[in-house]
Amino acid sequence: MSSPNNNVQCMQITETVLRLYVLLNQYLDRCHDQAAKEAFPEAEFQEHLKSTRAKADELLSTNRVVKEKIAVESERILQLGADCVAQANAKDLNDQLAKERELLRMKSLTISDLMAVFRSL
Repeated sequence: MSSPNNNVQCMQITETVLRLYVLLNQYLDRCHDQAAKEAFPEAEFQEHLKSTRAKADELLSTNRVVKEKIAVESERILQLGADCVAQANAKDLNDQLAKERELLRMKSLTISDLMAVFRSL
Protein backbone atom coordinates (compact mmCIF):
# COMPACT_ATOMS: atom_id res chain seq x y z
CA MET A 1 0.00 0.00 0.00
CA SER A 2 1.36 3.44 -0.83
CA SER A 3 1.72 6.05 1.85
CA PRO A 4 0.51 9.66 1.62
CA ASN A 5 4.17 10.74 1.44
CA ASN A 6 4.73 8.55 -1.61
CA ASN A 7 1.64 10.04 -3.26
CA VAL A 8 2.90 13.57 -2.59
CA GLN A 9 6.30 12.68 -4.00
CA CYS A 10 4.70 11.14 -7.11
CA MET A 11 2.70 14.34 -7.58
CA GLN A 12 5.80 16.50 -7.22
CA ILE A 13 7.75 14.44 -9.74
CA THR A 14 4.88 14.43 -12.22
CA GLU A 15 4.27 18.18 -11.84
CA THR A 16 7.97 18.93 -12.31
CA VAL A 17 8.34 16.77 -15.41
CA LEU A 18 5.18 18.33 -16.85
CA ARG A 19 6.55 21.82 -16.14
CA LEU A 20 9.83 20.85 -17.81
CA TYR A 21 8.04 19.65 -20.96
CA VAL A 22 5.96 22.83 -21.08
CA LEU A 23 9.10 24.95 -20.75
CA LEU A 24 10.92 22.95 -23.43
CA ASN A 25 7.96 23.48 -25.74
CA GLN A 26 8.03 27.21 -24.94
CA TYR A 27 11.76 27.20 -25.67
CA LEU A 28 11.07 25.84 -29.15
CA ASP A 29 8.27 28.40 -29.62
CA ARG A 30 10.69 31.17 -28.71
CA CYS A 31 13.09 30.12 -31.47
CA HIS A 32 10.77 31.47 -34.19
CA ASP A 33 8.21 33.62 -32.40
CA GLN A 34 9.37 37.06 -31.31
CA ALA A 35 6.14 37.70 -29.40
CA ALA A 36 6.73 34.57 -27.31
CA LYS A 37 10.26 35.77 -26.60
CA GLU A 38 9.09 39.22 -25.55
CA ALA A 39 6.34 37.87 -23.29
CA PHE A 40 8.90 36.43 -20.86
CA PRO A 41 12.41 38.00 -20.70
CA GLU A 42 15.12 35.61 -21.87
CA ALA A 43 17.18 35.70 -18.66
CA GLU A 44 14.13 34.91 -16.51
CA PHE A 45 13.01 32.17 -18.90
CA GLN A 46 16.46 30.56 -18.93
CA GLU A 47 16.65 30.69 -15.12
CA HIS A 48 13.22 29.09 -14.80
CA LEU A 49 14.18 26.38 -17.28
CA LYS A 50 17.48 25.76 -15.50
CA SER A 51 15.87 25.51 -12.06
CA THR A 52 13.13 23.21 -13.34
CA ARG A 53 15.70 20.93 -14.97
CA ALA A 54 17.69 20.84 -11.73
CA LYS A 55 14.58 20.02 -9.70
CA ALA A 56 13.59 17.24 -12.12
CA ASP A 57 17.13 15.88 -11.96
CA GLU A 58 16.97 15.84 -8.16
CA LEU A 59 13.50 14.27 -7.97
CA LEU A 60 14.42 11.59 -10.50
CA SER A 61 17.68 10.69 -8.77
CA THR A 62 16.16 7.38 -7.60
CA ASN A 63 15.62 6.23 -11.19
CA ARG A 64 18.76 6.60 -13.25
CA VAL A 65 17.14 5.38 -16.48
CA VAL A 66 14.29 7.92 -16.50
CA LYS A 67 16.58 10.67 -15.26
CA GLU A 68 19.00 10.01 -18.13
CA LYS A 69 16.23 9.77 -20.75
CA ILE A 70 14.83 13.15 -19.73
CA ALA A 71 18.31 14.70 -19.62
CA VAL A 72 19.14 13.43 -23.12
CA GLU A 73 15.77 14.58 -24.44
CA SER A 74 16.21 18.03 -22.89
CA GLU A 75 19.69 18.43 -24.37
CA ARG A 76 18.46 17.32 -27.80
CA ILE A 77 15.64 19.87 -27.72
CA LEU A 78 17.90 22.68 -26.51
CA GLN A 79 20.40 21.90 -29.27
CA LEU A 80 17.64 21.78 -31.87
CA GLY A 81 16.40 25.18 -30.73
CA ALA A 82 19.89 26.64 -30.93
CA ASP A 83 20.37 25.14 -34.40
CA CYS A 84 17.04 26.58 -35.57
CA VAL A 85 17.99 30.05 -34.40
CA ALA A 86 21.36 29.80 -36.16
CA GLN A 87 19.85 28.43 -39.39
CA ALA A 88 16.34 29.89 -39.35
CA ASN A 89 15.35 28.80 -42.85
CA ALA A 90 16.69 25.24 -42.86
CA LYS A 91 13.79 23.03 -43.96
CA ASP A 92 15.05 19.86 -42.25
CA LEU A 93 15.48 21.72 -38.94
CA ASN A 94 12.00 23.19 -39.20
CA ASP A 95 10.57 19.73 -39.86
CA GLN A 96 12.44 18.33 -36.84
CA LEU A 97 11.23 21.27 -34.75
CA ALA A 98 7.62 20.49 -35.68
CA LYS A 99 8.11 16.82 -34.78
CA GLU A 100 9.67 17.65 -31.41
CA ARG A 101 6.92 20.13 -30.60
CA GLU A 102 4.28 17.49 -31.36
CA LEU A 103 6.08 14.91 -29.20
CA LEU A 104 6.28 17.39 -26.33
CA ARG A 105 2.61 18.26 -26.78
CA MET A 106 1.59 14.60 -26.62
CA LYS A 107 3.78 13.90 -23.60
CA SER A 108 2.43 16.97 -21.83
CA LEU A 109 -1.15 15.89 -22.48
CA THR A 110 -0.43 12.40 -21.19
CA ILE A 111 1.31 13.65 -18.06
CA SER A 112 -1.49 16.14 -17.48
CA ASP A 113 -4.00 13.29 -17.61
CA LEU A 114 -1.87 11.34 -15.15
CA MET A 115 -1.86 14.38 -12.84
CA ALA A 116 -5.66 14.43 -12.96
CA VAL A 117 -5.74 10.78 -11.91
CA PHE A 118 -3.30 11.41 -9.04
CA ARG A 119 -5.38 14.35 -7.85
CA SER A 120 -8.54 12.24 -7.81
CA LEU A 121 -6.98 9.66 -5.47
